[in-house]
Amino acid sequence: MRERRLMNQINVVPYIDVMLVLLVIFMVTAPMIQVGAVDLPSVGKASQVSVDPIEVIVAADGSLALRERGDQPRKVAAEDLIAELRRMQQGDADQPVLIAGDKSVRYEAVLDVMDLLQREGIRKIGLLVQPGKT
Repeated sequence: MRERRLMNQINVVPYIDVMLVLLVIFMVTAPMIQVGAVDLPSVGKASQVSVDPIEVIVAADGSLALRERGDQPRKVAAEDLIAELRRMQQGDADQPVLIAGDKSVRYEAVLDVMDLLQREGIRKIGLLVQPGKT
């Protein structure tokens, strides 16, 4: 009687077959996957907030001002901005803060203010826009 020897090699042919089948499946289905589209709201459809927001105004020269509930804007230094916002929010962290950037101000200045507010934990931040003609 013949003695059977153990084979110490792995047969990779079935694995290659499975990988080729999977490759074909992915190549056929990949073009069919639909890319998600983001439908951004237009300015005319922007919802109204239920709480009066605090406005951070970025002027054309880059200076900052704060306006609360229809009051006159008052100038504030960039380093005092967070302390003033916290005082105006009076513990209500959900009170929205709107950033109103002048048309001629650099986009980077508005983003710097937004980044500062996010880093300091202000939760509801928005950009104030003028309603367009629809």
